[in-house]
Amino acid sequence: MSSLISNSGNPFTDDDSRRATLALEDRLRSLSATEQDLVRLVADPGFHRWMDQIRSVGGCAHPIYLVGYTTVRDPDSGAVLRHFDTASEPGGRLAVRCRNRRETRCAPCSYLHAGDTFQLVRSGLAGGKGTPSEVRDHPRLFVTLTAPSFGPVHHITEGGKQCLPRRENGNCEHGRSRGCRLVHSDGDPLLGQPLCAACYDYAGHVLWHAHAGLLWSRFCDRVRRILATSVGIAQNKLKDHARLSFAKVAEYQLRAAIHYHAVVRLDGPSGPEVPPPEWASAALLESAIREAADEVTVPMPYSVAVGEFVARWGTQLDIHAIQSFIDGAPVTDDRVAAYVAKYVGKSVSEVGGADRRLTSAAEIQYASSNTHIRTLMGTCWRLGGLGELEDLRLRQWAHALGYRGHVLTKSRVYSTTYTALRAARTDHVRSASSADPENQDETAVTESVWRYVGSGHTPGAAELAAGIARDHAEARRFYKEAKEDEGWARGAMFCGREL
Repeated sequence: MSSLISNSGNPFTDDDSRRATLALEDRLRSLSATEQDLVRLVADPGFHRWMDQIRSVGGCAHPIYLVGYTTVRDPDSGAVLRHFDTASEPGGRLAVRCRNRRETRCAPCSYLHAGDTFQLVRSGLAGGKGTPSEVRDHPRLFVTLTAPSFGPVHHITEGGKQCLPRRENGNCEHGRSRGCRLVHSDGDPLLGQPLCAACYDYAGHVLWHAHAGLLWSRFCDRVRRILATSVGIAQNKLKDHARLSFAKVAEYQLRAAIHYHAVVRLDGPSGPEVPPPEWASAALLESAIREAADEVTVPMPYSVAVGEFVARWGTQLDIHAIQSFIDGAPVTDDRVAAYVAKYVGKSVSEVGGADRRLTSAAEIQYASSNTHIRTLMGTCWRLGGLGELEDLRLRQWAHALGYRGHVLTKSRVYSTTYTALRAARTDHVRSASSADPENQDETAVTESVWRYVGSGHTPGAAELAAGIARDHAEARRFYKEAKEDEGWARGAMFCGREL
């Protein structure tokens, strides 16, 4: 009777509980590592706060974890106005964004970086973010400079046209056809591949990449000299009359060769705040750019392995004035800024390369499924081992096919900076999260102590973060569609009133 009474509040016996526990343990052991990690995360008391952290960083794919504290004190009394310490956070740490620009590495941070790039480029075209709006009246051009040909490659064709038609179907010295009668569409694996890999100048390709940054620098110097000469000014005195400003982004073509999209502008001697001289015009700037692109070269010292090499621009040169038209669409400030921002999140991985540096030649065969890309990486590794080419650091940049420049660069006074944009966003978030932002004391003393303790996600955390990132992307898409629908509805109402 006593045993019945003691178990009256529990419908399960001790044996039942033991069997249930063992069954649960067996079930957990049968789960994958990701599922087990998800169970661990959800069961953690700090799970909801951890989710708040990951939402605040937009579902960052590789967050940085910091420990520390920030204390804000009154400058006179020393009283603590605000205090934050990670000791009360899950795991005693705080997640912050990785800020990786590459979409393949972290889509949420890449989107944020692209937004900053849009504002940076647009402010140099239309003003804002510390740049005067009068900059709209300065000569402005959208320029595309390409690499030269290193050998014929398959390319996209339209209207049923053949890729590389030839009247005479001759073969190269390696027995391959010099032409291609196929019609290629987007997504064709042949796109960008050489017709004959043995004829293709792989050494010239990677050496051009290694000199592309210097070629751009000399190109800008040449444009300045041509401008000065054309208006009768001493070349070393041009800076007293006008300044050449620019912002450019690097993009890999399908053939895995870099080309540059650049916004080029003429300002007064001190920058966008001062109008350019009367002789400065978009036509004069375009003429100088065309002449410089045709003339500028960067010769490389003679090498026994590759002979003589001279870097120069390709024959394909596109120049468009802002507010003109391309394929019937207007070249507006916003369109140009969006076009540049789109490519800042791209990398060599878009054409089959690797986002990480290679540590040995053995990694090349696993770095890409594209034979053309693997050959370029192998060429970088082979040439990088030569003493006379050591300064080019080809092995360190073999994953980028020899290109070692930044994806986006700008002249000093073109517009605002990434640092200023990020600081403004941080101030905005801080003021929005404050209970009474208008009463914040700007003279308050802030003490911060932070240190790095780790990065990345566990398997289960990565799944949850990816879901948050998808939710944010969907919310942005819905917002964009709603704004477009709102604009359409407003236009329809306006048309109705007019009718």
